[in-house]
Amino acid sequence: MRLDLYTSAFCDPCHRAREVVAEAQRLVPALEVTERDVAAHQARAADLGLTSTPTTIIYSADGAEVLRASGVPTLQRLLTALASTVD
Repeated sequence: MRLDLYTSAFCDPCHRAREVVAEAQRLVPALEVTERDVAAHQARAADLGLTSTPTTIIYSADGAEVLRASGVPTLQRLLTALASTVD
């Protein structure tokens, strides 16, 4: 399971999203989390069609996108999406 969190430096909702993602990672230790600042990864953000921060993308083990959420995700939504990636 992989979660990519796209943020920007001066984004207040990004700070809250980090907290939710950190709690999800604490509850699901197998979760691999990568945070990317959109300013440093502009090409990747454009390729993914990201238009706002924070954006959370969860991928299954085979690399399929399971969830894409703009804004601060809820812990419940993240955990539900993560559960759907387990075979």
